[in-house]
Amino acid sequence: MSDTNGNGAGPQGGAPALNALVQYLKDFSFENPNAPNSLGPQEKAPNISIQVNVNAKQLAPTDFEVSLTLEAAAGEGAGLLFKLELEYGGVFRLINIPQEQVHPIVMIECPRLLFPFVRQIVADATRDGGFPPLYIDPIDFVALYQQKAAEAAAHQPSANA
Repeated sequence: MSDTNGNGAGPQGGAPALNALVQYLKDFSFENPNAPNSLGPQEKAPNISIQVNVNAKQLAPTDFEVSLTLEAAAGEGAGLLFKLELEYGGVFRLINIPQEQVHPIVMIECPRLLFPFVRQIVADATRDGGFPPLYIDPIDFVALYQQKAAEAAAHQPSANA
């Protein structure tokens, strides 16, 4: 029987693998500036805004730190109910992945693995802050990746070959 855990496997042999080495809460803030007044019944549903961003940096030839940053707010100005800022990270090891597939895997699959944990932290924090839990809808990381790629292409000078 052969050793299939990837230890000592070179970049040419073995099955492709994506391993989460560690996950961690890197930065977190929850503000409830108008409590306890904001905790009673609301006349109308608050406007909830959510922004998500994915960042990555290479730590070693096969290891990447990926962070999912999320900002959420309910209400605005004097009517702000809560504001949440969260950066959740992970270190991922990619083994035997073709070079042209590394970037999409790091920017799509890695955040997809982190998202359920981010979603639970947000739901718990809003509930613990005195509000109904904020359950974030699943995020289409493929669309987010394509949007970022289109924005990057629009900012690059065009070259005709």
